[in-house]
Formats: sequence, structure tokens, C-alpha cells
Amino acid sequence: MDMDKPQLRPPPLLDATLRAVPRRYRLPELDDTISPDLDASPATTLALVIERARAALARRETPDAALKDRFTGALARMVREAMRADGGDPVFQAMVLRHRAAPVREYASLSARADQDRRAVRATVNAVAHPGKQQGLGPGPQREALARLHACAGAEAWNELHDTVQRLLEMAHTPAVAGEPPQARGLAQLLEDPALARLQRLDVLASNALVVEYRTLWERYGPRSGSASAVAQGRSSRQRGDAAEALAARALEALTQRLNAASGASAPYRVVTSMRVPAAIPAAHQHAKSEWDVVLLRRSAATEDTAAGTPAWDVCVLVEVKASVDAATTDFPRLLRGLRLLAHADKDVVYPFATRQGTVPLRGAALCALPSAPSALSRTVLYCCDAPVEPTPRLLGAASRMQLLSATPTLDFAAALTATPPADARALEPVWHALLEAPGWRAVLDQYATLRQVRELMVHTDDLLAAV
Repeated sequence: MDMDKPQLRPPPLLDATLRAVPRRYRLPELDDTISPDLDASPATTLALVIERARAALARRETPDAALKDRFTGALARMVREAMRADGGDPVFQAMVLRHRAAPVREYASLSARADQDRRAVRATVNAVAHPGKQQGLGPGPQREALARLHACAGAEAWNELHDTVQRLLEMAHTPAVAGEPPQARGLAQLLEDPALARLQRLDVLASNALVVEYRTLWERYGPRSGSASAVAQGRSSRQRGDAAEALAARALEALTQRLNAASGASAPYRVVTSMRVPAAIPAAHQHAKSEWDVVLLRRSAATEDTAAGTPAWDVCVLVEVKASVDAATTDFPRLLRGLRLLAHADKDVVYPFATRQGTVPLRGAALCALPSAPSALSRTVLYCCDAPVEPTPRLLGAASRMQLLSATPTLDFAAALTATPPADARALEPVWHALLEAPGWRAVLDQYATLRQVRELMVHTDDLLAAV
């Protein structure tokens, strides 16, 4: 538990109810007696080997060469599986293609800032060729060219846009239009704008065979960002999330009714949703959870009413709704930062928190007492999930798997699989050494311990409702 601050003890009925909720997502603790089966997946083998390495380092021992060989062998197997043409991982294959092919690297780099470049070019075009600006010109070639320029920007026809700008600049020096020259300075800036040059280069690269293959691999993974399919997928995901959040809120409402019934007429408990952390809390808000899905509150008995004449409240349980174990695991560092943010509240201040149910005043003293150590959260934090339990839980988290696969030695190994002589798993030893020594790999080294902590906090929404 957090040893540096006093802990608020939950009410006995609440504590007993939370303890009674089945933890169907729970994982066992691993020890040195557990070994992967011979037919275990490479991901499972990696998870077990990494956990053994972490445990050895915790004992101030150096993981032995046999463990290193099992690691590199399992990572090599995982790479080979991911690179299979049939049933492989298109995202990893795209990463390998980008790693080994300069045109693909250039295309990926330009694509990363293409949206920003498009906005910049369109802004410049609008400054000189917006339809409203064209109205001041009489009919003629100049107005037609400006209309064409604006249309090119809308159609993302960058080469044609470049040519149109050149023609407009030439017109500025033509006696026939000398009396009404276009915005020559803006056009000249547009012609020299690196953003336009990058967009033109992106169009050229798009027809490269390797780039076409790269884009095809990404399309196999999912719809392109901004496409109609992606928008529809996002909308559907939000609807599922809203439904899951409503179900979690209903479970907590049922718990609230039971707690209030046991408390008599005072009804000191309530539930709020979408609780937003106020900017007034004196700590860095960046990368911290600043909105909590569902929160169980208890009216404070330790303070008088606020200046507005409303009661102050204390947090009892913070609930986050996630669609999967991977989503919760990815969210966990942000959740911990969010708890540390709340812990920076001034104990003498009552803070207004915006919620869907209106503004709720919360006592800083109670926020300070919230636990923030990962091992101390079980009485305060829940991840609610409605996903079925996997028949065989994945022991290697998605983020850890991706970090292992995206390491430069791993990409080098994957790119050399078809070479002569074939790639040797020993080429992956730098990944092993980074895992043991590099600070940037600490999350991977601790990944099973973190996964266990997250799963310990996870409950199925049906189980929570049934426990009430």
C-alpha cells in the first residue's frame, strides 16, 4: 500500500461487495517451476522467459545463457510466424518493408505529416483564390485560373495545382491583365512552399510498387484513417463503449441503492459519470487520465456544506470501462498518472468536478488519500469489461509484443529471412540485452507483473451486477 499517506477505509459493505465480485480475468503468479509446453506459442514462451528474467534481476542474479537462447529462439519463431504470407501479421510485414526499402520509408515519413501539409496548402490557396475573393474580378482567364486553383486544392491534385500557380504568375506579367494582377506574393510563396513539394512527392511515390505493397498491407489491417469505413468503425466503437459504460453505471447504481438502504434515511451515496478533473488541481495534467467513466461517491461527514450550500463528496470507487484486456493494459499507466494527479489536490480545498449529472464538489483531503501505488488499488479502482474470457489468456501484452517486433535488430532479422545464408537467431541477442539493461525496455520486462495487476482490477460487468 501507499506508505506515505493515510488510507481511507471503504465502508464494510462496499469492501465486502467488491471482494465478492469474481475476478474471471485473473492470472496466476508465475514461478521458476512453470515452463512453457513444447508446443507453446512463441508469444507465451517469450512471456514466461521475460518473467523469469525479471525475477532473476529482482534477486540480483544475472539471467543465464540458456534463458537468453530460449528468448532469441522464441522471438525468431514469432518473427517467422508474423512474416508468413498466409496468416501472418500485415502490420509487422509493413514495418519490415518500410525498414528495408528507402522509397517506403520516404513515403511513410511524408504521409505522417501529409494532413498538416494539406491544411497549410489549402490555407494559402484560400488566401488568394477563395470563391469570395474571386467575386471582385471580372470574367476572364485570371478568374478562371483562380477557380481552377481552388478546385485543385479541394481535389488534392497537387501537380495540377502547381502548374496553375505558375500560369497565374505568368498572367501577372501579361499586359492584358496588368490592371488586375492576382495576389502575386501569395502565389509565389505557394509555389515555393515545401508543403506543396512534399505533397507532390507523395503523389509520385504512391505509384511505386513497394509503396503499393506497403499500402496494401496496411489496408489488410484495417480501413485507412479518415475513410468512410474508418469513420463508421469509429462510430460503432463509440456506441459499444457508451453501452458498456451505461451498463457499468447501472451496476454501480444498484450497489449505491444497497449502500443507501443500509445507511438509513441519509442516502449518502451517489453515482456520477464522465467525471472531469478540474484544471485547478496543482499538478501536470499531461498524459494523465483526466476523465473517469463512472464514479461512486459518498457524501462527506468530515466537512460542512460548501460555500454554495451543497454537500461535499468523497470518492469511493473509480471505474473505467474497457473493451478488452489489451485496452485496459494500455490504459493502466495513464490511470496511474491520473491517480497521482488527484493526489496532488490541496487537502484544504473543495474542487468542482464537472460530470454528466452536473458539477460535484469533491474534498481535496479525500483526493489526497486515494492510493496511487499499483499494488494498493483493489479497493478503489475497477476496470469493467464485457469481453469473454479467453480460453487461453495471452501472456504477452500487445504493446510488449510490438516493442519486441519493432526493435531494429528484430526488423534486421526479419528482412534477412530470405537471405543466403539465412538469418540466425543469435542476431536477436541485442534485443535481449536491451530488455535486461535499457530503461526504455522496463515496461516490457515488467509486462507480466503489470498484466497481472490490471487483470486483478478487471471485473465483468455482469459479475459486478450479480454481486450486488
